[in-house]
Amino acid sequence: MKYSTQIKPISYLKANAADIVRQLAEQREPMVITQNGEAKMVIQDIASFEKTQETMALLKILTLGNRQIDEGKVVPAADVIKHLREKKA
Repeated sequence: MKYSTQIKPISYLKANAADIVRQLAEQREPMVITQNGEAKMVIQDIASFEKTQETMALLKILTLGNRQIDEGKVVPAADVIKHLREKKA
């Protein structure tokens, strides 16, 4: 994806909001909005946003798991299974 083709000034956003919404939904690529020549925001369709949020949540879970492993906060799987079976019985 080339962000250079998806950079628009805020005046374009104001004048073409409906077209931008349609374009974002179709292309699934974020758009960078500039103000006074500086990048100020990124807009994207809701499906892409939700996917990004889910991906970040999974990455946070993986990071937490790796940290727990590094800190030795682990229990062998056999012990967990044994505990669950004892609890169920």
